[in-house]
Amino acid sequence: MLPSHALTAYQQGMAKEIERKFLIADPAWRASAHAAIRIRQFYLAVGTGRTVRVRISNDAEATLTLKFSGAGPGRDEFEYPVPLAQALEMEAFALGRVIKKTRHHVTHLNYLYEVDVFEGELDGLVIAELETPDIVPDENLPSWLGRDVTQDGRYYNAALALGELPGSSR
Repeated sequence: MLPSHALTAYQQGMAKEIERKFLIADPAWRASAHAAIRIRQFYLAVGTGRTVRVRISNDAEATLTLKFSGAGPGRDEFEYPVPLAQALEMEAFALGRVIKKTRHHVTHLNYLYEVDVFEGELDGLVIAELETPDIVPDENLPSWLGRDVTQDGRYYNAALALGELPGSSR
C-alpha cells in the first residue's frame, strides 16, 4: 500500500512531457530570470529508458521521481513528495556523483525555461530545459539559446551523474 501522500500524487496521474535541452549561447537570459531554486539531486536507479531520482530543493523539500522513456520525444513521469530526512538518508545510496545546480525560471512567449547553472565538477555548464505538452517551433525559441542537445545523451542529468563529463563541447 502506498503512503497517503503518495496516493494523492498517484491519483493525480502521471505527466506526459516533451523535453528539449539547449546549451546557452548568451547570458541575456539572466535579465528575464524570475526565480532561483538550489537543487541537489541524485539517482538511485538508472536503466534503459528509466530512472529513479531524488531531488532536494532549497534544503527544504524533497521529491522522488520515476521517469520512463518510450518511442518519440515524450516521457512518462511520476513524482512523489518524500520527507526531507528520508531523502537525506537515501543520498548515501546515490549512484555516481550528486548533481548540484541552481535552477532559474525564465519565461519567453509564455513558455517556462528552466536554466540550470551547474556547480562542482560540472561548474561552467549551463543548460536550458523546455518541458511542454507540445512541440515549440524553432522560430518561437529565445535568441539566447545555443545548440540543441536534446538528442545528445551526455547532457541528461542521469548521464551527468553517472558518466564522463561533457568536454570542450560545452
